[in-house]
Amino acid sequence: MEKLLKKLLKQLNNLMTNSFIDLIIRIKNGYLARNEIVTIPFSTFKEEVVKKLIELQYVKGYETTGELKKEIGIQLIYHGGQPAMSDVKIFSKPGQKNYVSYRDLKSVISGYGFSILSTSKGILTDREAKKQKIGGELLFSIW
Repeated sequence: MEKLLKKLLKQLNNLMTNSFIDLIIRIKNGYLARNEIVTIPFSTFKEEVVKKLIELQYVKGYETTGELKKEIGIQLIYHGGQPAMSDVKIFSKPGQKNYVSYRDLKSVISGYGFSILSTSKGILTDREAKKQKIGGELLFSIW
């Protein structure tokens, strides 16, 4: 019984360390705690999401550290003492993927926010996906 519990805890830990949800929640909590830098376990998928967030000016930059156990250090942005990110809504979860067509994408907060999608062309915003007429997995909306 104890071995089974340890195995389940390890699987749960792997889910959280390999998930973009962990990334987005750590960034949100970092803003709520007024941190300057947030660190997360490294994955190339998370790195691509962070690059998109930099492009959208929700985070300032990032740096990868470590050799055996890589981590990403993300620098947060504050405008006049206010966080660059107000809130986030997560759509896809590990057990429930949410796929959308580009036709079904709606603007976020009347165009003030963005939806982030994982597509065959990489990580795209809702506006980029509509422009390229490509759908994908709707990961989250950020504003």
